[in-house]
Amino acid sequence: MPVELELGPNAEKFRDELRDWLAANKPEPSEEPDLGRRRFLPPEGWAERLREAGYLCVSWPKEFGGRGLSGLEVAVMNEEFARAGVPRVTRGMGEGLVGPAIIVWGTDEQKAYFLPRIIEGTDRYCQGFSEPDAGSDLASLKTRGIVDGDELLITGQKVWTSGSQLANMIFVLCRTNPDAPKHRGISYVLCPMFREDGSRNGIELRGIKQLTGRAGFTETFFDEARAPLFNVIGGLHNGWRATMTTLGNERGGNATTQHVQHTNDFWAAVKLVRELGLENDPIVRQQLAWAFTHVEIMRFSGLRLLAALADRRDPGPSSSINKMFWSEYQQRFAEMITNWRGMTSTVVRDDYGLDRWQGMFLTSRSHTIWGGTAQVQRNIVSERVLGLPKEPGMEAEKDGADV
Repeated sequence: MPVELELGPNAEKFRDELRDWLAANKPEPSEEPDLGRRRFLPPEGWAERLREAGYLCVSWPKEFGGRGLSGLEVAVMNEEFARAGVPRVTRGMGEGLVGPAIIVWGTDEQKAYFLPRIIEGTDRYCQGFSEPDAGSDLASLKTRGIVDGDELLITGQKVWTSGSQLANMIFVLCRTNPDAPKHRGISYVLCPMFREDGSRNGIELRGIKQLTGRAGFTETFFDEARAPLFNVIGGLHNGWRATMTTLGNERGGNATTQHVQHTNDFWAAVKLVRELGLENDPIVRQQLAWAFTHVEIMRFSGLRLLAALADRRDPGPSSSINKMFWSEYQQRFAEMITNWRGMTSTVVRDDYGLDRWQGMFLTSRSHTIWGGTAQVQRNIVSERVLGLPKEPGMEAEKDGADV
């Protein structure tokens, strides 16, 4: 079993608080199949109960509606909700990606307006960063923003937009000064997806079918979508700093949550090995030992990274190391299970219904791509941790890339 850590009196006091609250308020979750996994859906009113108890956006500072929890306390919360078998509802990208950028780079007026709307669930965000020709090299984006009075007109294309079907806001990067250096002249904009009358705000979504048969991502086309200049975070033409804050949280902010899921997957794999009669196979046992060790490393690294994020310190290259570590682990873990199951792994029901392990294998193919490819993460670590020189031809980007 995992080694239990003594996290200090404050974290343990918070753990006791959570256990008492969950014992009194824990709902009976419903279930819905999702690629063979068990996904628990909270009953009506669960998110509101969490909001009233102060369990939403918990790592945000208290002055902005959060609880100012430390990384260790966030870790404790993730663990206790997982132990209770109920979902820890979050405000998604609004909580984990947009909110931190607003807190660090927004004006007082922007903080007062946008942050409460995230906590209340009024604004639901999706991400408009990647483009067909600007994925890992995000600063080469071509979507443009033109100032029109007190508004910005956004035109261009984004791709791999996750959660867009449920969102009413999109945080989008656009080039507002085409004459500026590559990492300059970019603006970070909170763009409404609908007008006040409910019509589309010049934004068209086209679903992208994935290996799993689902379409969880979309291509997103902007045709003079309008956003108030008030919605520009970090200042016009100066959005790269806010972008780095968002990317740092994207790559590292779910460290402890990911550990919980990987732990569950590991013990499910142990059960599978027994069902397959492979528990005495020395190679399989060695592979399980490798997986257990990596999940524990992930847990400890996640605690350290969450401490930096919750204390509003720049996670720096730690987030890149975390992203690289868990994404490559997940791919190898899924490959091991696919091999253990043999031909069973290739059999799919007529309705393309994937079981748990098939879904994991296919989904994990993208993990080393989104959020910054594994190759890009290695570049970040080599340059910012090891101090190695940039690749030939990249020196000119130094002043912008390090912002």
